[in-house]
Amino acid sequence: MLPAEGNATPSGGRGTARPAATNPQPPMATGHAPRVAIIGGGPGGLYAAALLKRLDPTREVTVWERNAPDDTFGFGVVLSDETLGGIEHADPVVYEALREEFVRWDDIDIVHRGIRETSGGHGFAALGRKRLLEILHDRCRALGVELRFRTEAPDPASLAETHDLVIAADGVHSTTREAYSHVFRPHVAAHHCRYVWLAADFAFEAFRFEIAETEHGVMQLHGYPYAADASTVIVEMREEVWRAAGFDELDEQESVERCAKIFAEALGGRALKSNKSAWTTFRTVVNERWSHGNIVLLGDAAHTAHFSIGSGTKLAVEDALALAACLEEQPSMEQALAAYEEERKPVVASTQRAARASLEWFENLGLYLDQSSRQFAFNLLTRSRRVTHDNLRLRDAHFTEAVERDHGCPPGTPPMFTPFRMRGLTLRNRVVVSPMDMYSATDGVPGDFHLVHLGARALGGAGLVMTEMVCVSPEGRITPGCTGLYTGRQADSWRRIVQFVHERAPGTAIGVQLGHSGRKGSTKLMWEGMDEPLEDGNWPLVAASPIPYKPYSQTPRELSRAQLTDIREQFTAAAWRAARAGFDLLELHCAHGYLLSGFLSPLTNHRTDAYGGTLEKRLRFPLEVFDAVRSVWPQERPMTVRISATDWAEGGTGAEDAVEIARAFAAHGADAIDVSTGQVVADEQPEFGRSYQTPYADRIRHTTGLPVIAVGAISSWDDVNSLILAGRTDLCALARPHLYDPHWTLHAAAEQGYDGPGVVWPTPYRAGSRRPQTGRTDGPKPRLKLGT
Repeated sequence: MLPAEGNATPSGGRGTARPAATNPQPPMATGHAPRVAIIGGGPGGLYAAALLKRLDPTREVTVWERNAPDDTFGFGVVLSDETLGGIEHADPVVYEALREEFVRWDDIDIVHRGIRETSGGHGFAALGRKRLLEILHDRCRALGVELRFRTEAPDPASLAETHDLVIAADGVHSTTREAYSHVFRPHVAAHHCRYVWLAADFAFEAFRFEIAETEHGVMQLHGYPYAADASTVIVEMREEVWRAAGFDELDEQESVERCAKIFAEALGGRALKSNKSAWTTFRTVVNERWSHGNIVLLGDAAHTAHFSIGSGTKLAVEDALALAACLEEQPSMEQALAAYEEERKPVVASTQRAARASLEWFENLGLYLDQSSRQFAFNLLTRSRRVTHDNLRLRDAHFTEAVERDHGCPPGTPPMFTPFRMRGLTLRNRVVVSPMDMYSATDGVPGDFHLVHLGARALGGAGLVMTEMVCVSPEGRITPGCTGLYTGRQADSWRRIVQFVHERAPGTAIGVQLGHSGRKGSTKLMWEGMDEPLEDGNWPLVAASPIPYKPYSQTPRELSRAQLTDIREQFTAAAWRAARAGFDLLELHCAHGYLLSGFLSPLTNHRTDAYGGTLEKRLRFPLEVFDAVRSVWPQERPMTVRISATDWAEGGTGAEDAVEIARAFAAHGADAIDVSTGQVVADEQPEFGRSYQTPYADRIRHTTGLPVIAVGAISSWDDVNSLILAGRTDLCALARPHLYDPHWTLHAAAEQGYDGPGVVWPTPYRAGSRRPQTGRTDGPKPRLKLGT
């Protein structure tokens, strides 16, 4: 989870590549010893060379490295126990050499506004990058690998013709990858911070994060020991801070001296040193394919992960292990390279998601400066979502319990079971059953299915249960199976459900989400074809602008001023019925490309009147609807708004727009923002992953101070605890987990050993409040241990 080495400077030898159209082919000759060419003499390339030669001594393995043997960039390398275990199994000689060199430590120090918080139990092992290369050089020579230093590699197409396998380990700026970019299809993204790799001639006692709030902006230091008398020091800051501080005009030595002065306290007044250290911007590299013919990418050439989770060398070494194993296990080169890619891609994608979360946390570090020192430290430690509340409790229970006390958790109470208040409504815990369309109504009337569906989840212990999007008119339905609140019969059916929740699940609140489908209406039930137009029985659609959702979707009519007034009144009437039905909370649906969301996004609102153009104008109609609903909704009951914080599409709503949208609704009386993303345009490109939408809620919360509800692939009670305790959200809405388990919240309490006011088992269910015993799976333990 911590820095290892820089990814910006490639270590591999790079020649002039042939034209990209060249198609590499394996050599046609037979009967020769297998020949392997490796472009790049960094740790990944060297370790691959050693493994392949060790597994088959007849192989002719050659490594081309354009730099001298003792040239290196960066200073220290951190390797995980998992990676070391793989090295130990594959090559004990390398493992033993590394083990003798490692510096180990357990603590992380986080210094925030002069207060140092320490968290222990993390377990790190590091050594100097130069020493790592020496060990790998020695191992390669001992095995008979040919190392060609200060030598540019021939172009990969030539190597592919004369070698059985070409491994491109030529770094983040890989010319091999660029030569065949039409095949590998790389995506390279630059980010918002500048950083520089430096070193100090002393060993930090722990991994150290130090925050400096300067007149130019926030800067941070990442430091860790890699020898008994040496530490890596990385200084990082946003681009605009870097320029404001004048670093763009300083030479290398001036930059080093300036960094040492800024972080003098962390360094104890000691100097910093550089090694051709240049300020750079991290680039995330993703490739759609990793192999082409007999050429394969490895390490930074294939992928990069931000240094703040220390994965560059780790991933490259693990690539080498996997590639060597696949070459041994598979009957052909083609199958081996396909297996390598299939094995490594999911692992790398997961690491890159964690690295992206960590990178963005540091880019937005300024949002969290006003947190208390302990909460700030907890937030930092859990930033990548790989370290969680439960995991951190195992590592350092004392630190975690201190953060919980600061948060106001009574002893033995997980953060998710603390109360939360909005206006006159107090939720007994932080779990929300997210709105989920069931497409099971007849003529908009919720029936027995809805009673059982929502009633079961209310009995399941969540603090708040939300209805699906309840439509304000027949034409505002998504499908013929959607519920409504535009008739008295519908209101009576909803009243029955609300009364059941209040009577049989006391302490659980129930909220209604009101919306209008807009251009996404008149479609089939989800399981018959999501967003597919009805084959018959269609109703006309309306929207901000006459733009169909999909090319074959019905084109909506652009709403006139008179129609806008009619729809506003439909929302008002539905809200009035919802209040009489007894709902505790009302949410206005302004997300997912439905009618009000369609006004907010510039991709779906092309109006030229007072309701289109600037964000202020695009907000006008949704705010008019909000005001109208708020005027009839009881003042003591809260109102929330669900928004899509990004359209996941170029030119659409983005994070900054979402902050302004949230501010606007807050100014009109919204009590919280339910922060979702996407589903606005059909050609969106979402970045899915665990808790992938929570950074948008986090940003809104810390920028505006408005309470937020986080949603989106939050799947475990550990995630909920982590997000609440870190201050990234106030409430967590979960959908699919509640489809899988209607009693998800009750079971979360049982699994954490919690029994308190934050969740109450219904009396008929109390006998099930303990986890059932399972069949015994362990055999009897031996009573004696005999010597050999």
